[in-house]
Amino acid sequence: MSPNYILKRLMMIVYTLFVVSLIVFAITQVLPADAAVMMLGENATDEALNALRQSMGLDAPIWAQYGHWLGSLLQGDFGTSLRTGQPVGPIMFEALGRSLLLAVLSIGLMLVLAIPLGIIAAIRRGKVADMVVSLVSYAGVSLPEFVTATLAVLFFADLMKWLPPTGYVPLTENFVDGIRYLVLPVCVISIILIAHVSRMVRSELVDVLHTDYIRAARMKGLSGGTVLRRHALRNALLPTITIVALDVGYLLGGVIVVEEIFAIPGIGRQLIVAIQARDLPAIQAGVLIMAATYSIVNFVADILYAWLDKRIQYD
Repeated sequence: MSPNYILKRLMMIVYTLFVVSLIVFAITQVLPADAAVMMLGENATDEALNALRQSMGLDAPIWAQYGHWLGSLLQGDFGTSLRTGQPVGPIMFEALGRSLLLAVLSIGLMLVLAIPLGIIAAIRRGKVADMVVSLVSYAGVSLPEFVTATLAVLFFADLMKWLPPTGYVPLTENFVDGIRYLVLPVCVISIILIAHVSRMVRSELVDVLHTDYIRAARMKGLSGGTVLRRHALRNALLPTITIVALDVGYLLGGVIVVEEIFAIPGIGRQLIVAIQARDLPAIQAGVLIMAATYSIVNFVADILYAWLDKRIQYD
């Protein structure tokens, strides 16, 4: 992979974030919210409101406000929350860490289960195992997160009393309790990922097993397991990297529902609270951080894809 390609991709990330910043700033400007009123209250006098708007630069032209906001972003200042009066950046990054913990655990569980299920379904195509995996996959894709989460809470928390229904405990405070609170949301998020990826692995592996080079490997006398491990899986699993990268984007959006149901203070839940409170700096920071995370994950996926498959050459 050439350094020029890496530089181009990094510049594309910068360009994407610039466009996202323009869109987010424009949208927040048309929202029916006045930062001065949010900070001083509706009973504030016009003189106090005008003085605060002038001190915050809200009376400046839109392009000047955007330039000031972008300049602050480049210095690591995401602004101050209108709701809490605290800096937005540390709050959002801490929330992002919780969401990424959910995402990483969910993707890890998905890879542990989805790849074996896809392999079993492929090598036993048309048999009972294949039909069971396909049925489970279709069910996982069909059920939305809020239905799965509600059923999981009713059964495992309310009925069986095995796990806590909602809440969050940092792993640094109490590791055991933290894991117990994460089990249900991680499993709920993983279900649709497992269904999606297992179907992809099955489809790709079925195609690979019918290629000429696999037939040639079998004619050399190699065992089925050796052919599967050394030749088939490497090529069949390559598209999974792209799917996992796309799933990260899904997680950053879809995890909002799960965080809300299980009361996990992740970035999705913080963004919902910010939208409800019309906290413009928090909305801007949350969307921009999520876009940056998604762009970086896709960049890493492209690099990893090219590293695993030497036939791919990026210029």
